[in-house]
Amino acid sequence: MPRVLIVEDEGGIVELVSIHLRHAGFDVAVAGDADRAQALVDEALPDLVVLDWMLPGRSGVALARRWRTDPRTRELPIVMLTARDEEVDMVTALDAGADDYVTKPFSPAALLARIRAVLRRRAPQVLDEVVQVGTLMLDPATRRVTRLVDGRSEEVKLGPTEFRLLHFLMTHPERVHSRAQLLDRVWGDHVFIEERTVDVHIKRLRESLSIVQCAGLIETVRGAGYRLSAQGLPQVA
Repeated sequence: MPRVLIVEDEGGIVELVSIHLRHAGFDVAVAGDADRAQALVDEALPDLVVLDWMLPGRSGVALARRWRTDPRTRELPIVMLTARDEEVDMVTALDAGADDYVTKPFSPAALLARIRAVLRRRAPQVLDEVVQVGTLMLDPATRRVTRLVDGRSEEVKLGPTEFRLLHFLMTHPERVHSRAQLLDRVWGDHVFIEERTVDVHIKRLRESLSIVQCAGLIETVRGAGYRLSAQGLPQVA
């Protein structure tokens, strides 16, 4: 379940956005000011932040700038939600690191669509959307992985961790991910385990994929980490 942090000091807006997000299947956390937001992010990274500009104390723009300078929060998706509707304000927020900018008053349905669009672009692994790389297909909703060959499907049996690992790699194909990055994205940045754990689960994932001749999908990049590449899939005549 994707986790969204709402950073907003207006109770009515918090309630409106929270209701629509929860109804859409999101887990919601709330902070009324920048200090509380920072504390929640320090505890565990959310999948996305809905951030108001005008907050008690430090502004939302200042908070976004801080997150963009910290390696741990540099990739944190941010949707700015604010009453400031001048073009210069939008430019300032986007330059500060916001991924999108929504002005008040707003349509909750439109905000939800913008949140999904940002997640689809920045963190597609948190959405329950079917992912396909070549002939390999992964469905998060049914927890199934299949390879399509000659009009029929061959199912791949995976453990929970291997499933999450494959899901992340399939939603970020052709990119090299270090062991530390995979630990943060798949296990969670608040979980402290050794980096060699990644190697163990990559080995298990390859063994499972080998049953459908797809072990070559996962490449080892010496000195850097792992990459998923469709070039490693068998060619279908």
